[in-house]
Amino acid sequence: MAETTQAAPKAPLYGADGTQAGDFDLPDTYNVEPNVPVMHAVVRAQRAAARAGTHSTKTRAEVRGGGAKPWRQKGTGRARHGSIREPQWVGGGVAHGPKPRGYDQRISKKEKALALNSALTVRAREGAVKVVELPTFEKPETRRAVKLLEQWGCDGKVLLVVGSERLADNAFLSFRNLGNVLVASSPTAYFVLASDTVVIAKSALEDASTKAAAPEVASKEAAE
Repeated sequence: MAETTQAAPKAPLYGADGTQAGDFDLPDTYNVEPNVPVMHAVVRAQRAAARAGTHSTKTRAEVRGGGAKPWRQKGTGRARHGSIREPQWVGGGVAHGPKPRGYDQRISKKEKALALNSALTVRAREGAVKVVELPTFEKPETRRAVKLLEQWGCDGKVLLVVGSERLADNAFLSFRNLGNVLVASSPTAYFVLASDTVVIAKSALEDASTKAAAPEVASKEAAE
């Protein structure tokens, strides 16, 4: 991992009631030397992987019809043709058209980790990372979710990292209704860089720190 160059960053910590309860010491992964080329490569790979790749056109062999020669070879004064399904004919096949393909790019785990840590470092140094104690929602309440975002001081596009255990509860259902909020179980470099503010549930951050200490080495898209 790249060497740290600044003091360990801190992020404001908000309690379950939405009020600020002090500062939270972010882990070392939020304090690396940002690697812009790696971030660029990983973001391109993630955006490419999101492409369906189902585009398809028919060649002249796949277009129906055109079995008979449209007119005799010589003596008509017109150009010779063997089929009305040639590419230059209206309704004919497409020459060198797209076919279904995958757009996946090879990115190593180390590159993904470095890109994510670099993106988190950039947002942390901008003061755009907030740690919250996500409250319990008895039922989906979008109005309450909007109020919490206001209390957390979130503007623009927001990435809310709730952890995998919260993806099915009412808090997730409340925040995912908002068009400017992307709720995810874990962050990716692209999601972090595409967001103006990164809000991380304290429990999710602690779980991620525990996993980072182990030998193991993250949708409605808000980027657009």
